[in-house]
Amino acid sequence: MDSKLQIFEGRFHGRKLFLPQTARPTQNRARLAVFNMLREMVQTWDKFSVWDAFAGSGAFGIEMMSRYPNARVYFSDISMDSVKIVNKNLDLVKPHLQEYRVHQADALKLLTENAFGKNVDIAFIDPPYDNPELGTRFVQEFGKIAKKGAILIWEQEANNSLTPNDANWEILRDRKYGRARFLILRKI
Repeated sequence: MDSKLQIFEGRFHGRKLFLPQTARPTQNRARLAVFNMLREMVQTWDKFSVWDAFAGSGAFGIEMMSRYPNARVYFSDISMDSVKIVNKNLDLVKPHLQEYRVHQADALKLLTENAFGKNVDIAFIDPPYDNPELGTRFVQEFGKIAKKGAILIWEQEANNSLTPNDANWEILRDRKYGRARFLILRKI
């Protein structure tokens, strides 16, 4: 495995992860910064659920599992290749896993057709950079069903200035790391 993508903290610290061939993984430095920002928000939560909605390698969800054994994690990706990689990466950390599910599905359709995510406490989205409207639509649709207090981490290309276009979200953080911009939002 020649990937530089790895788990930073927790039970699976240092484990390197496989990447789908077409992946644009979140840089390690940026992912670490996001988790440092999340730490203060979730450290007192008892049990919570996480949705890695455009999972790719599943790095975000697996990092959550590594740091927070009390997190139930859902992974979804439209690509069967990505789903295979997510499962391969999950195999690297078994048998220490808590509850999780992997869905080969379009995240936006899961949201709009099945109201998937209505009980999710944290959602992470990093839709393809060449389709920024997909992120905007996801944020808008998730805002309609997300429970009050849900956290949404929205990764987008750094030169984008997209923000939620409705009153469902409060912006907690807006940071740029390399070519990525992260908005951390809370449902109000």
